[in-house]
Amino acid sequence: MNTEQQEKATPELWQSLPNAPGVYLMKASDGTVIYVGKAVRLRTRVRSYFREKSTQALTSQMMRYVTEVDYIVTETEVEALILENNLIKVHQPRYNVKLKDDKRYPYLRVTTNEPFPRIHITR
Repeated sequence: MNTEQQEKATPELWQSLPNAPGVYLMKASDGTVIYVGKAVRLRTRVRSYFREKSTQALTSQMMRYVTEVDYIVTETEVEALILENNLIKVHQPRYNVKLKDDKRYPYLRVTTNEPFPRIHITR
């Protein structure tokens, strides 16, 4: 079950976010989605954008335009990954470079030749 919320992008925003898996949509003042991301812990991930000085020029540039953050809580990280991919395909956000142009879904590969199988995300 997904839970959708909308919040104004203020430094205090992360205090109201749940520490649960989900997807966040960063919006510009005109309502355009400019970035879609996923998180294992929404509060921690969104807080990092406001608290830390980014060494990435693109991230610093993006944060100057963010005025609103919407989020969708998901049951699992895998559900968040799939939802993030779908939302990027729908919104084509300006700052999502890696997933925006790729027309393929990510796949999960499970190792079966190990005592403890591992899951890998592949394309």
